[in-house]
Amino acid sequence: MTPGNPSKAEVLFVHYTDLAGFLRQIEVPYENVKDKYVAAFDGSSVAGIASIEKSDMLLEAVEGTLKPVPWHEGAWRVIARIYRPDGSRSPLDPRLAAERAAEYAASMGYRPVMGTEVEFFLFSRVDVEALAYHRGLGYRLSSPEQPESSPGIHGVVKLSYHYPEPADKLAGFRLKLVKTMAELGYRVNATHHEVAVSQVEASIGAMDPAGLGDAFITLKWVARVIASQMGLVANFMPKPVYGDNGSGMHVHVSLWDEEGNKFYSPETGLSDLARHFIAGVMEHARSLAALTSPTTNSYRRLVPGYEAPVYVAWGFYNRSAFIRVPTNKGNPRATRIEVRSPDPSANGYLAFAAIVMAGLDGVKKKLEPPEPYEGNLYKLDKAKLRELGIKTLPKSLDEALDELESDNEYLKPAFTREMLETYIEIKREEAERVRLYPHPIEFYYYMPL
Repeated sequence: MTPGNPSKAEVLFVHYTDLAGFLRQIEVPYENVKDKYVAAFDGSSVAGIASIEKSDMLLEAVEGTLKPVPWHEGAWRVIARIYRPDGSRSPLDPRLAAERAAEYAASMGYRPVMGTEVEFFLFSRVDVEALAYHRGLGYRLSSPEQPESSPGIHGVVKLSYHYPEPADKLAGFRLKLVKTMAELGYRVNATHHEVAVSQVEASIGAMDPAGLGDAFITLKWVARVIASQMGLVANFMPKPVYGDNGSGMHVHVSLWDEEGNKFYSPETGLSDLARHFIAGVMEHARSLAALTSPTTNSYRRLVPGYEAPVYVAWGFYNRSAFIRVPTNKGNPRATRIEVRSPDPSANGYLAFAAIVMAGLDGVKKKLEPPEPYEGNLYKLDKAKLRELGIKTLPKSLDEALDELESDNEYLKPAFTREMLETYIEIKREEAERVRLYPHPIEFYYYMPL
């Protein structure tokens, strides 16, 4: 690792993620940037990283991620890979999957280029009652854009897309987010107010799967810090608010080689390679859900009518579809596909790697997608869906995990056996833990029974 400007450097923040996607941090002396391994940690204390009898883990800095922390004088930050004491890479390091997905693509002669649109909410306050079981369970949200908090012009449910100030109370946050991300080495391509009240979007990319994973964890970290500094709470849950749009993490992807973007065809606009890639992602859509929509809350978002996909179909410009082909605005380099099911509760490294591997499986097998569907998929009844042969995405995390257990061969060039098995195990435990809690709405509906 090449050290940065050490004149005022005192401490190094070392970042990595566990399998579920939680960001982890250890602070060490800045001088550690000169060492092969900048830090060590107890892997048994991090879910899904190591057992207690083999718990020592090492962290190696990722070249190019060393940057000063904008809000802490003398502090620098770096992203790390996870290694075992014998110097071998940990098979449970999520970043490994993203790196190997790019390597697998390279073995086929391609370079994946990815970007993502990350949606999230900004609340003034989030109160959660979950630990005093005898008193019951519940939560309460407040927002600077709710009518009761915003006299005069305020946000409107499902109608707040691209609102400007003064209805948009979050523009100052977005401007600071863009500036801070740039200081950490990441370009935010666009930001705006999203459809829901108190919801924003930030677009990042284009880069390889591991680089995009780095940018994604950085965006979430920065957003949470800036929000806290402004008296707000950044919330990346897929569906925190009933009745309004949820938050997605739409993933854009294309394959390139030395000649350029291989998804573009001058004759048809979209190449055969792109169609094979689409077919691969559609073929594995139901098992992908366990990695791209990985929480119980994810399946409260994947319902009809809220611009989140439910049916496994594709189309040009169609935001009701699982895969959308956006306009390239006359620029062949911008030809790409957009996978709309992922959400920001995902571990980005795993989600981006899985999408690439599913698409490459379609390329390898020369799979053909069905005809694109250009109508509103939400308006199709069950009979029409059956007639068209359109599958649905899973309706729960358990269902998605069942699919991943039975359909994961396509992931194995990038995902280690230990990674897949441990991921499924911790997610099964998570789903079971949530299922044991009574839900407040159950009291509303079932008290009269």
